[in-house]
Amino acid sequence: MKATIDTAGRLVVPKPIREAAHLQPGTQVQFRLLDGRVEIEAVPLSVTLDRSGTLVVAVPREDGAVLTKSDVDETIAEIRSGADSGRLG
Repeated sequence: MKATIDTAGRLVVPKPIREAAHLQPGTQVQFRLLDGRVEIEAVPLSVTLDRSGTLVVAVPREDGAVLTKSDVDETIAEIRSGADSGRLG
């Protein structure tokens, strides 16, 4: 897919790419130049690990989008169907 950088340096990531990469409005990304190629990667969410009873829970360091039950159900379904096999994380 192709996109054009505007005069202000902005680039619109095509919708199919945003959807496949699960990029939402407000997602921070980092740019890297590697072997003459520009790579764009979502910045991982910063978390701390807290103990909650016998469990260790990842707690975000800053506020972010809240996962809904349907978000979780959809992700589980994608993983079980193998649709997410190419994505790490």
